[in-house]
Amino acid sequence: MSRAKAALPEGTGREEKEFFVSAAVPNRFSLARFAYRRRDVAAAEAAHAHDHLERSLYETGRHSQHLADAVMGATDGIVTTFAVVAGAAGANLSSGVVLIMGFANLFADGLSMAVGNYLGARSQQDFWREEHAREIWEIEQIPHAEREEIRRHYRRKGFEGEVLEHIVRTITSDKERWLDEMMREELGIREEKTVPLASGLVTFGAFFAAGFLPLLSYAAAFFDASFLPRAFPISIALTAVALFGVGAARCFITRGRWWKSGLEILGLGGVAAACAFTVGHLLRGLIG
Repeated sequence: MSRAKAALPEGTGREEKEFFVSAAVPNRFSLARFAYRRRDVAAAEAAHAHDHLERSLYETGRHSQHLADAVMGATDGIVTTFAVVAGAAGANLSSGVVLIMGFANLFADGLSMAVGNYLGARSQQDFWREEHAREIWEIEQIPHAEREEIRRHYRRKGFEGEVLEHIVRTITSDKERWLDEMMREELGIREEKTVPLASGLVTFGAFFAAGFLPLLSYAAAFFDASFLPRAFPISIALTAVALFGVGAARCFITRGRWWKSGLEILGLGGVAAACAFTVGHLLRGLIG
């Protein structure tokens, strides 16, 4: 029996058992969230069992961050590309023009998002490293001041007297523990475990893959002109399915209802597309 299964309390239902077996409970937070969504006290207690506490003191966040990158990239890719398609359809442009505008958007906007994500992740990591080095220097050069910061922090939490001094001695007796306490409690930052390059690549890949869907029917129409009258309705259908799917995937991040999340993204994407189509239709006279 796996350690995850061993931590399950008696009386766990079939659905819960299937979840634990299939997901292998990657960490105690996943189990805790699962228990909270079902208001299952027994499962919540299992999440706080010794095995889970020892195996997963905190999450690195790497996988959830990449999932967030993928969802964000895919959502923006679908919405912006279909907005281009809708605007072109409203202006009655040819399939070749739609493809040119669509692929220009895919590469330009996709790369822009990817570079932005990459630089954002790099900036966070650079900031953490700089502050980490500063705290090391301060602990080595002015330990009395840093020790007093620890004392003031725990005094604000209500600790006094010998209990407070014991906490200060315990924390400052280990340099790594002391440093970690200063980074988290004084500065409120923690090391980012994400890989900036991977974050950028995931964003671009999701943007391009999802953003290409609204262009599929126009690619077919480019090679077969008789397909052009059906290109826009098919693009609408593909985009609607993709938007709902990406929105539903957000439930892995937000832990909300998948159908509600899917409808939300579908509605927002529809509004953006309707605006683009209206503008294209109103300005179609500018095209000779």
